[in-house]
Amino acid sequence: MINKLLIANRGEIACRIIKTARRLGIKTVAVYSDADIHAEHVKAADEAYHIGAAPSRESYLDGDKIINVALKAGVNAIHPGYGFLSENTHFADKCEQNNIIFIGPSSEAINAMGSKSRSKELMFEANVPLVPGYYGENQDPAFLLAEAEKVGFPVLIKATYGGGGKGMRVVRDSASFNKELEGAKREALAGFGNDKVLIERYVEAPRHVEVQVFADNFGNCIYLGDRDCTLQRRHQKVIEEAPAPGLSAELRKEMGEAAYAAPKKLTIKAQVPLNSYYVVMNSSLWR
Repeated sequence: MINKLLIANRGEIACRIIKTARRLGIKTVAVYSDADIHAEHVKAADEAYHIGAAPSRESYLDGDKIINVALKAGVNAIHPGYGFLSENTHFADKCEQNNIIFIGPSSEAINAMGSKSRSKELMFEANVPLVPGYYGENQDPAFLLAEAEKVGFPVLIKATYGGGGKGMRVVRDSASFNKELEGAKREALAGFGNDKVLIERYVEAPRHVEVQVFADNFGNCIYLGDRDCTLQRRHQKVIEEAPAPGLSAELRKEMGEAAYAAPKKLTIKAQVPLNSYYVVMNSSLWR
């Protein structure tokens, strides 16, 4: 049972969590940087603690500082909000080591989903439809080119441990593959400290629809709404619309059940009720 909650975030998301916690009778603890001394979430919480300078790496991204505050304040749960430490395996581990509930996926689940290759393997095991591609360990350029030719051009080279559109290159023929592979690996290494990539079929003019899944530590799992994230710039989302427009009831149900299959079948469990996983579906696969 959660009786005192620290919100390891700021701004609007922290205010929303505080409001919900108050409705549930849970005491709240806010943290703030130099830039947020007078922020609304600091005023709204029952307690607030200063955690450092304005740059996030010196405050909201410093997991050790936040754990120390949690222990000092006597909280038994931490909500990371979104961004910052919400997908940080080390931070989730630190919470577990200090008997603090991390409101989010387990460290094992975060670690598995942090690798696009590993998450593709897990989706395959759960019979979730995938875009054709190569997600393995072999990074020899000649081997990757052969795999790309098997998949069929155009292909997308994608950083395994990347995000935000970095380390991604669209390749339309074998002649340009090695050059684009070098560029993707260079960008992945600079941005994420790991140059491993995967290859997958590039889908022209796709729809990008995400399905949200909630699970608890008892093995229960449900899927909720979907959202359309198709409008992007440089592979980064600009507008999200929920529910996704133009989907038939049958397609929406099929996508939801496919998303639900992954955490349910693979028993990737969260530590407390109502924690989210996102499974990205390309609706063109169901047309």
